[in-house]
Amino acid sequence: MELAYYSDYAVRLVNTEEPARGTDGLTSVEAVRELFGANQESARRTTDADVTRFRSVRARLRAVFEAADGGDETLAVNLLNSLLLEFPVSPQISGHNFRDDDGRPLWHIHLADHPSNATAGYAAIAAMGLAFHLTEYGVDRLGLCEAPPCRNAYLDTSTNRSRRYCSDRCATRANVAAYRARKRLEADRPDSTGRAAESTQRATASGER
Repeated sequence: MELAYYSDYAVRLVNTEEPARGTDGLTSVEAVRELFGANQESARRTTDADVTRFRSVRARLRAVFEAADGGDETLAVNLLNSLLLEFPVSPQISGHNFRDDDGRPLWHIHLADHPSNATAGYAAIAAMGLAFHLTEYGVDRLGLCEAPPCRNAYLDTSTNRSRRYCSDRCATRANVAAYRARKRLEADRPDSTGRAAESTQRATASGER
């Protein structure tokens, strides 16, 4: 499994909440288990206590994205380092499910999650995945959607570091809003110009009298 895959753990968790809309999708054990995806062994360890613990980790991961999005590189790194220290991982060489043309294992680094509880395991993987992404691509590749009120987290993998939105849907919505704003401005401009011309004419007429 590629290490880049693990960074998605952080994005999935952060985006279970939309603070600007006041919505929270992390309200049950089932919702927590869905975050693990195919990692069903870890998901089965989830208990009611993990719901609250996951929310706490989510807030800390969002803080990393907020710092990065705000241009505070040092703060983003410090916040992420604190998560890495609290939730360590155990790297292992693995070759399961991946074979070359000769049938030999394609060895890769696998992050074994922490066995104590579901939250510790998920947090360890999410933090390490995010750390790999940050060091490989840069802090400015961690972003928050610019389409209000969304503010979902995303990882910018574009070639020119140009991503601004979490999804095509938000990008389209923002572009439509910008287009309508320009049209309103253009519609108001002739009226303003006309009013200014009328004022000038009146002032000129008064001066001539």
